[in-house]
Amino acid sequence: MAKAAAYTLPTSRAHVMGILNVTPDSFSDGGRHNEAEAALAHATAMIAQRADILDIGAESTRPGSAQVALEDEWTRLAPILEPVCELGLPVSIDTYKAEIARRACRAGALIVNDVWGLQRDPDMAETVAEAGVHVVMMHNREKADAGVDILSDIDRFFEKSLQLAEAAGIAKEKQILDPGFGFGKTIDQNFIILNRFEQLGKHGFPILAGASRKRMIGAVLNVETDDRLYGSLAVHMTALLKGADIIRAHDVGPHADCVRMWEATTLERTSA
Repeated sequence: MAKAAAYTLPTSRAHVMGILNVTPDSFSDGGRHNEAEAALAHATAMIAQRADILDIGAESTRPGSAQVALEDEWTRLAPILEPVCELGLPVSIDTYKAEIARRACRAGALIVNDVWGLQRDPDMAETVAEAGVHVVMMHNREKADAGVDILSDIDRFFEKSLQLAEAAGIAKEKQILDPGFGFGKTIDQNFIILNRFEQLGKHGFPILAGASRKRMIGAVLNVETDDRLYGSLAVHMTALLKGADIIRAHDVGPHADCVRMWEATTLERTSA
């Protein structure tokens, strides 16, 4: 198959973004897919499980993880980006480094997934605009603070990210927001976001929900990361019911089923 020619944001249905970590130390699947052959096999499997997007990351963003040098990050990505792009699904590059995003887009990536919402690397917004790709702008904090009004904090953060996107000339129809479950938030703050997820729609952009296997689930169910599928599905179904447009998940097949069941509850569902 040829590279995906374009990516259209979800309208009448939600999309499932499958996670492909090519890292040795990601919190859930570190070291499982960091060899090119294993990464390609996992990408192919996620396509078979009905993923709509593949999200590739080469630097762990789990709490306490070490920062990866740019060239080291690219060394992990270079062998797999073009082969995965050739599989035909839209590919998202999970990075906050503008140079990595630039190289990845040249290799065929159609989405930049920035966990710092264009605010960490001053060149990122312009890089996205020049590439003409979509961007996921995620809310993040350096550390959790239980005293913060997290929804107000997210609003302020999004306003800044959206201003950066507008100033760089990123088309509005290419912008996606993500409240950042698990990033610089307490367990309670994660559930505040989930309980009021519908409020995120006031910004007028598609919303991504990515709680797959995260600590908020383990805290409730008292299970390790590999046993958090059912909790992930519960969180993501709640997000779908409250307006999520993209679900980012490790377990693609069950989440694709989850999305189709959600579609079956809507009046304007598609037959996809």
